[in-house]
Amino acid sequence: MEPDSLPTEVILTHPRQSLGKVRLDWMPQPGNYLELKGKTYAVLERHHHYQYKIGGYSLHKMSLYVQSAKSPTEKSLIDGRWVVGDASCRFNAKSELLRCAVNPEGPCKGCRFYELLSK
Repeated sequence: MEPDSLPTEVILTHPRQSLGKVRLDWMPQPGNYLELKGKTYAVLERHHHYQYKIGGYSLHKMSLYVQSAKSPTEKSLIDGRWVVGDASCRFNAKSELLRCAVNPEGPCKGCRFYELLSK
């Protein structure tokens, strides 16, 4: 099966329920955002399911565990990956899921805790 048509079940983590099955043409990583039926979800986990065929195992389907989320408006590119918030702040978590410990909901602009990261 080609990766551009991989059957994927999308599962909401809380309350646990299946949001449906889709075919994805990309491989979402934890921290990516997924639009499904007009709503935005943050990908928390990705599980691969393999099937044995003559000659070995092959990727058969995938499960994504997600939570409801707002797509972040503030992002920074660090070492080829996008993180939430302003990465020049000392308190930024450098994470795809969490902005920072002192102001996790944001926004970074105008935050009273902002401190420029010292080099």
